[in-house]
Amino acid sequence: MAKAEISWKRQTEAGETLAVYAQHIGKQWKFFQRSARYDQWQPVAEPELADWLELLDAVRRRINRRLLRPEEELRVKRSILERFPGETL
Repeated sequence: MAKAEISWKRQTEAGETLAVYAQHIGKQWKFFQRSARYDQWQPVAEPELADWLELLDAVRRRINRRLLRPEEELRVKRSILERFPGETL
């Protein structure tokens, strides 16, 4: 994975494990997911709130290690609030 990619795993409501990764392209994040190791990565048009929060957590950890700039946290927060207006961070 490239430096601008962050990945994690999560469970769906049906109990299926999904591998998810977010790729930083320009000023936006694109999400992809797959269910098995050798499946093709599928783009996710509308990521769930849980994926955005996982990305925000990973961005904060990378900022502490000086792998990302502090402004990136504000961009991710702004993206979350645009997509989920009632959410508090």
